[in-house]
Amino acid sequence: MAERRKDVKGRNLKDGEDQMPDGRYRFRYIDKNGQRQAVYSWCLVPTDKVPTGKRNGLSLREKEAEIQKDSQDGIDGRKADKITLNDMFNLYMAGKHELKQSTKTNYNYMYTNYVSESLGLKKIRSIKYSDIKAFYNFLIREKGFKPNSMEIINTILHPTFTLAVRDGYIRTNPTDGAMAEIKKSHNWEKPKRHALTIEEQEAFINYIAGSDIYRHWLPLFTVFLGTGCRVGEIIGLRWKDCDFEGQTISINHNLVYRQQDSGKCEMHITTPKTSAGCRTVPMLAEVRAALLQERKRQMKEGSSTAEIDGYTGFVFTNRFGYVHNPQTINRAIERIYTACNEEEKAKAEKEHRKPVLIRHFSVHNLRHTFCTRFCENETNIKVIQDIMGHSDISTTMNIYAEATESKKKESFDNLEGKIKIS
Repeated sequence: MAERRKDVKGRNLKDGEDQMPDGRYRFRYIDKNGQRQAVYSWCLVPTDKVPTGKRNGLSLREKEAEIQKDSQDGIDGRKADKITLNDMFNLYMAGKHELKQSTKTNYNYMYTNYVSESLGLKKIRSIKYSDIKAFYNFLIREKGFKPNSMEIINTILHPTFTLAVRDGYIRTNPTDGAMAEIKKSHNWEKPKRHALTIEEQEAFINYIAGSDIYRHWLPLFTVFLGTGCRVGEIIGLRWKDCDFEGQTISINHNLVYRQQDSGKCEMHITTPKTSAGCRTVPMLAEVRAALLQERKRQMKEGSSTAEIDGYTGFVFTNRFGYVHNPQTINRAIERIYTACNEEEKAKAEKEHRKPVLIRHFSVHNLRHTFCTRFCENETNIKVIQDIMGHSDISTTMNIYAEATESKKKESFDNLEGKIKIS
């Protein structure tokens, strides 16, 4: 029988193992591609002491165990040791041909600015669940990230690591469950978008209608509150999308204001995110009147000359004849409800009553307000879903349930004393 090879300490070495003249241990093996490979360590087993001045790391036997497990699980460990998260992200994005340009630009912006120079530089195989949690907490505490921004980062990283798992570079996805734990530890709940109450809605519209300063905004807000369309659908609306004879509005595109890869923010036309976004919305009489009022203004002052990605003939324009920016609309809303509230406070003080004030809201709340009013007056959920362009009916159901809560109380108040129950 051949004599077993031993190290300088007299310990038996396994097949493929040897000890080099400088004292390092080496394990040689053939990888799954038939290539000869080798790994090294200053320690044979985990209990060995690392020589003074030498870098600590896994022992040779631990590395052998990893190689064996990788082989069994189909993991390409050597490639995984070379590929960084940045490499994997670039590979992931290269395959996402279906992403809208605006979404792709946003993903690249967030990754480049917050991931690429920190976590992105690490080898994909070295990143653990604890690293992801620490990174997410860093973004929250040091960068001031809020839930929406954290969701974007997780939306980018989770599928990137999933691709690494499927390509055989890593065994498990280190982002699995991380976002849920972050939400729990920070007591994060997705903020609910509130609808204006009937009183708030009436106060807002009545104030605009009676104001010499803000009256020119009335057609725009009438269309918002009378259609429930998204802000990008309204500011991108064209005259050719409005059928005054059939009294319908065709929603078939969005106008978005996004930062581009160059860093510059620009207006661009995109198609709706889902097929449900393409829809026809009936034109209420007040909406029709508001649109015709806007057309009359343009005929007097001049039609829009703006051209965005080949689209022209926009309905709503600013004083310069260009399309509205969502931020500009939000600033107008804030000025309007602030002025309205100040007037209401003064009036309430004179009348010795509590003022009825409009809460803070943005343009997105106008869509939610329309949906709430619609749910209060319509029982067919599928009709509501179709008009709102909700791809998931649970979104419609949640708003419907919230909107009808007060209606249930009203219904029971009307029932009081009308039926024999005792």
